[in-house]
Amino acid sequence: MKKYKYLLVLLAIGLFSCQEEVTLELQTVDKMPVIEAFWTDNAAVNFVKITASKDYFDEEPNEIISDADVSVTNVKTGVSVDFRYSIQSGRYLPINNFPGSEGETYELNVRIGENEYMSKGTLLPPPTLDSIKYEFKEGRVFREEGYYITVFGDIPFQDNNFYRIRLVRNDTLLNSRNDYLLFDDTFGTSILNRGFELGGFPFNANDRVRLELFRLNRQAYNYLNQLVSLLFNDGGLFSPPPQNPASNIQLVRGNTEALGYFMVSPFLSASVVIEPD
Repeated sequence: MKKYKYLLVLLAIGLFSCQEEVTLELQTVDKMPVIEAFWTDNAAVNFVKITASKDYFDEEPNEIISDADVSVTNVKTGVSVDFRYSIQSGRYLPINNFPGSEGETYELNVRIGENEYMSKGTLLPPPTLDSIKYEFKEGRVFREEGYYITVFGDIPFQDNNFYRIRLVRNDTLLNSRNDYLLFDDTFGTSILNRGFELGGFPFNANDRVRLELFRLNRQAYNYLNQLVSLLFNDGGLFSPPPQNPASNIQLVRGNTEALGYFMVSPFLSASVVIEPD
């Protein structure tokens, strides 16, 4: 036993003494369009954002692509909504206020130069969002002091249970890598019935908080899951090589593939102002 302990100590010393910072020589590739498209039953939420990809270590902002042709079409009815680029928002916005409808399948079409892209998604029925409550909690070792929100509602579906929650604090979307809140039915569908506490999001007194709930198609959910994994990839010894999330956007004509995703979803929202006790 003493011999084994001695070997373990030597091994530990070897691991800590041989650390060396290594910069990965990642392959440089040509720029690719990155398409982020939202289509919901709330016209005010719908948009398409198109940028150009950049190298992994490039810290400059992504170049915006503003000269694309963009539309979303109802597959069954053939009704199409065109999008126009807005300089103010840096996004493509629908020309009219035509929203998506529950149960319908929609097709995104984007043309950039000689390249054409397509993706489809179905606007699934929404879960129920009853209310949001908040409670002040003292700070602990793994918890900041602040007000914490609990979400109540109901998920009555047996399948296609893929969800994303977005939080907006005082009109600012929480959009860092820690703010992507995704969940499915791995542990059942009663999470909202019991009350789903958002434990990683402390708020302050007088904060205005808006919660947005989306029900996603599987491919869009998988994309976001892979994106979160990429954002937390620190390039360490035990981290896998960084790779782009699998896009649900297909190249239908041309030579340049696209990155990004098309999200079709119902849109639910609830707001609260944190009033101090």
